[in-house]
Amino acid sequence: MFKGIYSSLNRYVFHNLGLKLLALVLAVGLWLAVSEQPSAEVAVEVPIAFENVPGNLEISSENIPKAQVRLRGPEQAIRRLQTSDVYVDIWLEGVKPGERTFDLTAHQVHQPRELQVLQVIPSQVQLAFDFRATRQVPVQPRLVGTCAEGYQIGEIVVTPSAVLIVGPAKRVEAVQAATTDPVDITGVVSRIAVLRHAYVADPLVQVTSLDPVRITIMMQKTAPKNGS
Repeated sequence: MFKGIYSSLNRYVFHNLGLKLLALVLAVGLWLAVSEQPSAEVAVEVPIAFENVPGNLEISSENIPKAQVRLRGPEQAIRRLQTSDVYVDIWLEGVKPGERTFDLTAHQVHQPRELQVLQVIPSQVQLAFDFRATRQVPVQPRLVGTCAEGYQIGEIVVTPSAVLIVGPAKRVEAVQAATTDPVDITGVVSRIAVLRHAYVADPLVQVTSLDPVRITIMMQKTAPKNGS
C-alpha cells in the first residue's frame, strides 16, 4: 500500500516538473517585485451602492452621501487607480420605511486586491425610506411671453391631460401637478401647437413617461372696448 502511495505522490510531484518550477520562480519574482515597491496612500471619494433594495421601497433622502476611502498599497497600483475601481456597498434587505443608520466599514469597500483599506469617512450614514407610490396628476403648461395686441388666450388643449408619477409616497402625495417646459406665446394671433416634456420639481419624484405632451393654444380677439 505504501509503495502505491509513494508511486502516486512521486508522479504528482515530478509530473511537469519544469513547468511547476517555472511557475514557482515567476510567483516568487512577482512577490519580490511587489514587496520591493515603495508604498503610497491615497484618499478617493467614491459612490455608495445600495444592494438588494426591496421592490416596494424608495430612498426618500434628497442628498445621497458619498464616502471617502483611504487606501494604501504599492505606489504603481496607487498611480493607476481609477475612481471607478472603488465603491462602498450597503445591503438593504429587510429595510422598512423610516430613518435608518448604516455603518460604513472596510469590509463593505470593493477595491483592487493589492490595496488595503485604511479608513472609511464617514463611519456612518443615515438614510430615510418610504413606500413607493404612483399617482396620476394633471399637466399644467407653462406659458411665457405676452399675447399680441388685441388677442387673448381662448382655449388650451393638453394631450395627454395627465401623467403618471412615481416616487416616495409622501412626496408623491404632495405633488399637485406636472409642469411643462415653457411655451412662448409672444406674437401668436391664431393657434400654436408644440411638443413639450412634463416634469415635477421634486427631484425624487419622476414622470414615468418619456414621451412629450402636445400643447395646442387657440387665440381669440379681445372684445372691443366700449366707445371704441
